[in-house]
Amino acid sequence: MLARQSPLNAQDRELHRFRFRVAFAAVAVAVAFFVLIARFVHLQVMRHDYYTTRAEDNRISLVPIVPNRGVIVDRQGVVLARNYSAFTLEITPSKVDDLDATIEGLGKVIEVLPKDRKRFRKLLDESKTFESLPIRSRLSEEEVARFAANRYLFPGVEVKARLFRQYPLGAVASHAIGYISRINKRDLEMIEESEQAANYKGTDHIGKTGLEQKYEFQLHGETGYEQVEIDAGGRAIRNLSRTAPVQGNNLTLTLDAGLQEMAEKAFGDRRGALVAIEPSTGGILALVSTPTFDPNLFIDGIRTDDWDLLNTSPDKPLLNRALNGAYPPGSTFKPFMALAALETGKRTAGQTISDPGFFNFGGHQFRDDKKGGHGTVDMYKSIVQSCDTYYYMLANDMGIESIARFMGQLGLGRRTGVDIEGESEGVLPSPEWKRRRFKRPEQQKWFAGETISIGIGQGYNAYTPIQLAQAVATVANNGVMYRPHLVKYITDSRTGEKTMIEPEPLRVLPWKRQNVETIKKAMIGVNTAGTGARAFAGAAYVSGGKTGTAQVFSLKGSDYKSARLKEELRDHALFIAFAPADEPKIALAVLVENGGFGAQSAAPIARMVFDYYLLGKLPKGAANEVDAEED
Repeated sequence: MLARQSPLNAQDRELHRFRFRVAFAAVAVAVAFFVLIARFVHLQVMRHDYYTTRAEDNRISLVPIVPNRGVIVDRQGVVLARNYSAFTLEITPSKVDDLDATIEGLGKVIEVLPKDRKRFRKLLDESKTFESLPIRSRLSEEEVARFAANRYLFPGVEVKARLFRQYPLGAVASHAIGYISRINKRDLEMIEESEQAANYKGTDHIGKTGLEQKYEFQLHGETGYEQVEIDAGGRAIRNLSRTAPVQGNNLTLTLDAGLQEMAEKAFGDRRGALVAIEPSTGGILALVSTPTFDPNLFIDGIRTDDWDLLNTSPDKPLLNRALNGAYPPGSTFKPFMALAALETGKRTAGQTISDPGFFNFGGHQFRDDKKGGHGTVDMYKSIVQSCDTYYYMLANDMGIESIARFMGQLGLGRRTGVDIEGESEGVLPSPEWKRRRFKRPEQQKWFAGETISIGIGQGYNAYTPIQLAQAVATVANNGVMYRPHLVKYITDSRTGEKTMIEPEPLRVLPWKRQNVETIKKAMIGVNTAGTGARAFAGAAYVSGGKTGTAQVFSLKGSDYKSARLKEELRDHALFIAFAPADEPKIALAVLVENGGFGAQSAAPIARMVFDYYLLGKLPKGAANEVDAEED
């Protein structure tokens, strides 16, 4: 039988357990205090600087100040792109509980049109919810005051002063100047790749096309910052410091706005392009693509109906035909072919051929545009009267390799390097090009008969108007080729220092002077006694030129009657020229899509451009079409 446990022993054991618990609790408390003190030391001593900075960051907010974008002016100082300040009503979606109700309420205070709502929804889809998005732009002072009185009703909505881009001349030179619009995802990627992200904080717009795009980083400027002290609720208390933004640099162009506007009007409602170049520098005096568009439509985000109208128009107003349109050069190719013949020794200036009105090759008859032919034809007559048969024979004698080599030196079929993005390359046909172009072996072979059409600027030939302008400018400048450019100099907004865009000679072609003079003399003959004579009758200066008609589709031997054809099937009209002949100050290429004969549609436009630029006036009756039987 077990002995009963004494009350004294039980009391000792309870006391022992109690002391153990107290000791354990004391140790735990001591450890906890040690850990707490160690943590305090870590936070307050070792990490003091870090958390002080974090606290300051929470107390101080950096607000970006968007710089004033640089101004763009023409060679005479005419403003083509500028900025102005206006008030905008903006919504931050993340701060609004009921977006639809807020917009409805705003509509009772300030007029919000359906087009404004559509644009806002489009921007909302493309943007982050914490971004401030405009619902109305360019508020009047009355509207600003009206909203201010009701501001408390609309959390997340505020009026901001914004800088807006403006193109004072509207659609004039829009393909050259380009436009700005709101930054999208692709733009953000480009900005980050260019390591410009910090400089674009707060910036909503960026150059999308033309010079606005090409010189974006020059025009943008440097973003400034304002240090603002804020409370726990995120409300501004006071401004602490301010780093002013630096305005973007200004661009002065080689472009002549008056000449540009006149040239655009000369096209009327016809589609086409014109590029006028100063031969001795490569400076572009006019860069026309018609129809054009108003770049002001894009600044706030283009309306859907405006975009649909521009994007679906059969006239393609957004297409820069001067740089992106590739067309057969037609007979404007002939002076270059003649120069190639002289330089390669395939022809002399006095050598003649007999033109019966056709050239037979490989069982196919290549017809001249003049029935019965031109009779005995030398080089001068071949250019002045635009004899196709002469160039059929010449192309056959030269061969495609020789033709391609010479035309490549002239810059045909390659990008000129003009300071606008997106330039097309065109097509300089050759056996090598054909092998790259086609996939099937039977398509890749170059046939001798294909060379014949190349000689008159048809076949696979396809060049941009700016390439033709560069080529004729090179001939006018005796073989010295300059890179076409639109910017004359860049003005630093801080110092006022001008950085000139020096003329860049691409190459000096080793042409014999007498050969160049032979071609120039013949081109002068075109405008005095040949296919361009009617357009240049009575001109107060001597000019050289060459008309051209580029076939759009084959008539398969039928006679060409433009009145019987749909407009889109009619031939393109072309003209290249330079003036004054003895010391050229301007060279150009004109294209009128589906305009018919070059003498009829393109040459009168060139006459108007020359008269304006050289004489400062418009020629009487030059806008009227002239009758012509030849290209």
